[in-house]
Amino acid sequence: MKTAITICCLLLGVFTKAQTAEEKLIQTVKEFHQALVKKNTVSINQQTDKLLTYGHSNGWIENKPALIKNLETGYMIYNRFKEDSVQVAIAGNTAHIRFIADIAATLNGKEGLFHLKVMEVWIRKGKRWLLFARQAVK
Repeated sequence: MKTAITICCLLLGVFTKAQTAEEKLIQTVKEFHQALVKKNTVSINQQTDKLLTYGHSNGWIENKPALIKNLETGYMIYNRFKEDSVQVAIAGNTAHIRFIADIAATLNGKEGLFHLKVMEVWIRKGKRWLLFARQAVK
């Protein structure tokens, strides 16, 4: 009897810890944004597709090499990145995430605070989600 109760408790613990696909993707998205803040270009390189298009609210668009270079040189610095009202839709190996972002950033030495609406498109390659496209609007 004790063995059965122990097994049930262990299984219950496993099931309550399991994340849904949406929760895992949200975690990946937040880790990517924190990699921007930490200037972790190794992580950013691993979390983005080679065809990345990264659109900013002012119309500026970066590709993957430019995004990484601008972080490395300090041309673009993300001081803080906070997501709110995250919505996820997954269809097969493609997902889009919409959220409200409060971003403190410095562009070419000029600091700014931005309250943006953002949509990101993520694609699954193997077991990994990669950022494929991003667009922000004011």
